Amino acid sequence: MADRVRKVSYCYPIVPHRSGQGARVLGEIRKAGVNLLAHVGFPVGGGRAQLDLMTNDMARLRAVARKNHWRLSTIKRAFLVQGNDRVGAVHAHFQRLADANVNVTAAAGVAAGKGRYGLILWVKPRDYGRAAKALRAV
Repeated sequence: MADRVRKVSYCYPIVPHRSGQGARVLGEIRKAGVNLLAHVGFPVGGGRAQLDLMTNDMARLRAVARKNHWRLSTIKRAFLVQGNDRVGAVHAHFQRLADANVNVTAAAGVAAGKGRYGLILWVKPRDYGRAAKALRAV
């Protein structure tokens, strides 16, 4: 099976970088029935963390945020790659971007088990169209 590269939207709240904050946010998202395609959290300094939340239901995510008084970023874009795990799988996508002269801002990959893998790629907004074309994203 060929890899599937999808254009995805995401936004994020900035939360205190303390134990339990991720569980609290993700618990409220789960209770509201919002399906996340991916989630990445990382510290941003000053005792705060950013939680990137990728979903196909941005309206519902925003409603959860309003209910919980979370301040979400503007909607941003990234790519979600899913496919069969194999040696060099991630390299092919990086090579396509390099050939298109697109710099990768950030990336996160994971083996998903049962021979599958996932990859999130972030590029600068000005490069998004070129990257989508290079990655053959849908």
